Amino acid sequence: MEISESKTKGNSSSQFASQTGRTLLNLRGMLLRGDFQPGERLSELPLVARLGVSRTPIRLALDRLAHEGLLELSPTGGFVVRAFSIEDIWDALETRGVLEGAAARFAAERLEHDSELAQVREYRDHMDVMIQLNVDPDTFAEPDIDSFARYLDLNEAFHSEIVTLAKSSMLRRALDRVTSVPFASPSALLYARSKLPRAPQMFAISHEHHRAIVEAIEQRQGTRAEAMAREHARMSRRNVELALSDASILSQVPGASLIRVSAAG
Repeated sequence: MEISESKTKGNSSSQFASQTGRTLLNLRGMLLRGDFQPGERLSELPLVARLGVSRTPIRLALDRLAHEGLLELSPTGGFVVRAFSIEDIWDALETRGVLEGAAARFAAERLEHDSELAQVREYRDHMDVMIQLNVDPDTFAEPDIDSFARYLDLNEAFHSEIVTLAKSSMLRRALDRVTSVPFASPSALLYARSKLPRAPQMFAISHEHHRAIVEAIEQRQGTRAEAMAREHARMSRRNVELALSDASILSQVPGASLIRVSAAG
């Protein structure tokens, strides 16, 4: 009986965690999709009805999104959707570059065995194949949704693995916070980049950065690894600048509705 009750409690806890996680993903997706506008107040009860879940997962998700910086506490209770200035975006991108540079340097300095690089090399090599198929401007075509989703996954995994190699939970927490800001994550602008002028060259340069970062870590060159990672992050600023200049591209970028574009001047 005790074992059965324990299993029941464990299953219940697992289901609750799963429901909370899905609620968080749904709400974050709605915010980045533009379902809520900057300054709009979010309250638990309307969201309960809209998402079909209980108040507790909603409350936990709202608290988490406020911690990430996508929401702000309202003086009258509840939360309001945060608006981001262009300066916020530039600062987030610069901070991300500093942190990712530190991660690459830590990875080079803390590498103990060459075998630790197996996973990041695998991600690099898979992206190599995908990039090589699209580097010719004369034959470049926008990737289909499945292949692009695969590239997004590989890119996110590559950046995450560099942080894993840094062996710093504090650094990972700091990066998680910064990259929750719209436009600041490593993959935030990849879809827009595919529609920008010189798209194949930009993808090729970006992936050359990936190769150089891995090579510097392999050779235990911490300073070089840090410099390459920071340079890689700086490409995101150029992508943002290009996206901001074209409303049709900007509208396809997650989180664009939260940006006060008028502050750009």
